[in-house]
Amino acid sequence: MSGMDITIHYAFLPHTDPEAALAFYRDILGFEIRKDVGYEDMRWITVGPVGQPGTSIVLHPPAVDPGITEEERRTILELIAKGTYAGITLATDDLDGLFKRLEAAGADVVQEPIDQDYGVRDCAFRDPAGNLIRINQLA
Repeated sequence: MSGMDITIHYAFLPHTDPEAALAFYRDILGFEIRKDVGYEDMRWITVGPVGQPGTSIVLHPPAVDPGITEEERRTILELIAKGTYAGITLATDDLDGLFKRLEAAGADVVQEPIDQDYGVRDCAFRDPAGNLIRINQLA
């Protein structure tokens, strides 16, 4: 296939506390809120980098599918808390500056900026739900 333009429009990450998720993604990372939709006691919050309207992250309530059991729901929440359920990799032209900002804001540091053997300089954090957020230095 040629001539086809495919982009990533939405990525999904679970949140366990919508206000904590907003504080992290909006207030610390500087993402803008694109949508904030509630239903009963659940919220779906769409955020994305300023100036990049075609790329968004949907922060969603986890384990709300009516087809899963209570045991499955508990397992999902345990995996999220461990940071092994979901993650995303972001990129910036100022990795050290962003790391300092996240660290100063009290974000959960997993890895300080380092030059990896495979050619990437990156760092890692966990968001308030426990999702692994890796951040790469743009070349």
